[in-house]
Amino acid sequence: MSDEDLDENEDAEEKEMGVEFGSLADELDEEEYPISKEEVVEKYGDHELNISDGTTTVEEVLAGRGDEEFQSPNEVQQSILNMVGGEAVGRQRYSDRGIEDDSDEKSDQSF
Repeated sequence: MSDEDLDENEDAEEKEMGVEFGSLADELDEEEYPISKEEVVEKYGDHELNISDGTTTVEEVLAGRGDEEFQSPNEVQQSILNMVGGEAVGRQRYSDRGIEDDSDEKSDQSF
């Protein structure tokens, strides 16, 4: 596997469902759990998250959450993903797949 392939794999691991966690993912892995939402905001609130239409902070994303206690780094990340929602998705209803042709003209091909 080349260095480029390794870099692409690392980038894919840092970005999940349109949110690029960057170093935050590693920092959350090092954290002791359980941890409250307030503690997450206090420690990581200024951390920027890259989303498709710009950036936001952990504090901005978690502001709408009530009192919550996280049991693992995955729970923190999932909560962030839930709160970011559609903002993290690029172009809405975009597909890079071809356009479906609904015409009645069906052609038979013989190989």
